[in-house]
Amino acid sequence: MAQALPASPGFTLRGSAARRRRERLVRTVMLTAAAATIVISAFIIESVLSESISFLSQINLGQLAGIGWFPRRGIFDVATILIGTMIVTLIAMVIATPVGLASAIYLSEYASPSVRRIIKPILEVLAGIPSVVLGFFALTVLTPSLIKPLFNDANAFNLAAAGIGVGILSVPLVASVAEDAMRAVPRSLREASYGLGARKITTSLRVVFPAAVSGIVAALILATSRAIGETMVVAVAAGAPQARTLNPLDPGGTMTSAMVLLASGSDQVTGNSAAFQSLFFVGLLLFVTTLALNVLGDAFVRRARQRY
Repeated sequence: MAQALPASPGFTLRGSAARRRRERLVRTVMLTAAAATIVISAFIIESVLSESISFLSQINLGQLAGIGWFPRRGIFDVATILIGTMIVTLIAMVIATPVGLASAIYLSEYASPSVRRIIKPILEVLAGIPSVVLGFFALTVLTPSLIKPLFNDANAFNLAAAGIGVGILSVPLVASVAEDAMRAVPRSLREASYGLGARKITTSLRVVFPAAVSGIVAALILATSRAIGETMVVAVAAGAPQARTLNPLDPGGTMTSAMVLLASGSDQVTGNSAAFQSLFFVGLLLFVTTLALNVLGDAFVRRARQRY
């Protein structure tokens, strides 16, 4: 029976004192950074919530349902900007979902490594285009060249062009996240499908896609949140929120564009005394909307996730 060797005098597993000091310093820095994010988030929520309560205390609740969004005149029809947000988001996702998922399937299942190394960086560069540039593109190219030839009654500023612009911005997000989810599917599932005689398209759509559904849903949720929160494309291409409308060919605005257009040019919004606080109230609505979307999406992803 082997005997354990005696430990050398002064030998310890704790390491040197200098190394322990460096580890404590790194731990302290990391803890401080994590705590700072929590504190900053708490201050943001407290600020938005307190100003929103102040806004609601200054108006009659009936002012939240008017003829349109005219905050400087004391008319705060929240439905106007909520409907505009839904229209732009729906148009954006109608474009980003099929294009992004088709790109993800190609990059994951069809593209050779050399082609993928070329196409994926190009696709991700699209996400780096400044949104104000894409807003001017939607206003000066998409509206006169695409929207007006199809619909003669389309306004120069319209929600449809803004939705298409936001959809273009959302394509790289859907494609990149969905492609990563599909490439994470074990190769053994693909080989089993091929062994049963399935074609590549059948394997991609009936085996790989369902196996990666949790990551794909996460990609769509991220893209939807991006579409809801996009500001400059809508502010430039869609004009200003006005009367409530369901027509995407009319000018309008989203929650974010309403905030930037109302606050632009001044740190204190002129007009109705409650107009400045309305910015925080709209911000609170935006926060609650995106939070609810992400909570529901996370719950679905947890239920649909498969571990291999």
